[in-house]
Amino acid sequence: MWKKITKKINNLTPAQLIVTFYILAVTVSVLLLSLPIAHKDGVHIPFIDRLFTAASAISVTGLTVISIKDTFSTAGIFILIFVLQVGGIGVMTLGTFIWLVFGRKIGLRERKLIMVDQNQSQLSGLVNLLKQILVIFILIEVFGSIILGIYFLDYFPTWEEAFIHGIFASASATTNAGFDITGQSLVPYANDYFVQFITMILIILGAIGFPVLVELKEFIMNKKGRYRFSLFAKLTTVTFFSLVILGTLFIFMLEWNHFFKRMAWHETFFYSLFQSVTTRSAGLATMDVNEFSSPTQLLLSGMMFIGASPSSVGGGIRTTTFALNLLFLYHFARGNRSIKIFKREIHEEDIIKSCVVTLFAFFICFVAVIMLSITEDFSLMQILFEVCSAFGTTGLSMGITPDLTEIGKIIIILLMFIGRVGILSFLFLIGKKGMEPDYHYPKERLIIG
Repeated sequence: MWKKITKKINNLTPAQLIVTFYILAVTVSVLLLSLPIAHKDGVHIPFIDRLFTAASAISVTGLTVISIKDTFSTAGIFILIFVLQVGGIGVMTLGTFIWLVFGRKIGLRERKLIMVDQNQSQLSGLVNLLKQILVIFILIEVFGSIILGIYFLDYFPTWEEAFIHGIFASASATTNAGFDITGQSLVPYANDYFVQFITMILIILGAIGFPVLVELKEFIMNKKGRYRFSLFAKLTTVTFFSLVILGTLFIFMLEWNHFFKRMAWHETFFYSLFQSVTTRSAGLATMDVNEFSSPTQLLLSGMMFIGASPSSVGGGIRTTTFALNLLFLYHFARGNRSIKIFKREIHEEDIIKSCVVTLFAFFICFVAVIMLSITEDFSLMQILFEVCSAFGTTGLSMGITPDLTEIGKIIIILLMFIGRVGILSFLFLIGKKGMEPDYHYPKERLIIG
């Protein structure tokens, strides 16, 4: 029996194994969040709600059908923080750390799994990359916890309560999970710009991409002279901050005569900036998004659909995919046969991947919107917003999550899961990658457009 199971596991592709590991992670999370010590006295959570919470935590989405504040005990909150680490850093990063602690050699198969989990294109340097990711990620969370914990002493009566809120807020922001234990997200800090600033820094560090953080660390510690950033770091950083800036400007302009009417300039600036940053994949909010106008809600849906950067804690089609789509359209319109940027030429396979990811993402979100329109009694805007939030593993909601039917919850769970494992990993479930045919048919042109 054990030999048959081992043989089946060995026959799985890296993408299939990664998806299996994430399914196991969700299963273990359901069990941990079902422990009696995790709940407050007298609280009972139905299985579908426990599954939804576990999937949301592993996918670091933040959509929830229950109140975290009213449901989980202090022990449950720390269990949830642990689950967020698994989802944020990734199962292979933590798995590799455990293997190294026990002195196990990281072989070729394990390196292929790491490559798929972290969206890397080559096998060399993966173990060292994961070590650096783990150290950087933990340091960011620790510093965030200390800063927010000390600052929250002015908000809470005891230092224990202040630091519990600080630790959770740091973990939630850094992993871009979007969970909160205030019961109101960051609305209580809508006028506290220090909390918002620290939270935005943590969100950006979690969403901009682990390889970018590693390169930034190497740049800071570099003593040999000039340092050359990779094309990935340059394109990711430019796209990421361009989306943040443009998002801020568009939110400001769309809400100038609506939600921002009669507000001071600093209020409009921080409301616009924070909502733009949080749509990268965080899901924390300083206001009720229902107060925004429909054009702004549609804009936020599009930004959540794009999501964070590859090899980060976020989901969506990712920033580099969006950038390659725009570059492809621009160069195709100009009649260029290749795409060049930052004195580098983009590989054709990466262009094809970006188109595949975008098309499939549009397809699954379109199907999800249709299915939820059938099963749920909500407006099309509310459903579209929820779908984009789930796929982008963002966690913003117009308040419909707790009222979803069981079918609706399952659809959102699947979207969150796909958003976490990635479109390409999900597509590679059906077969092997890079299979070259041993024959060809005659080619024939088609009329396009």
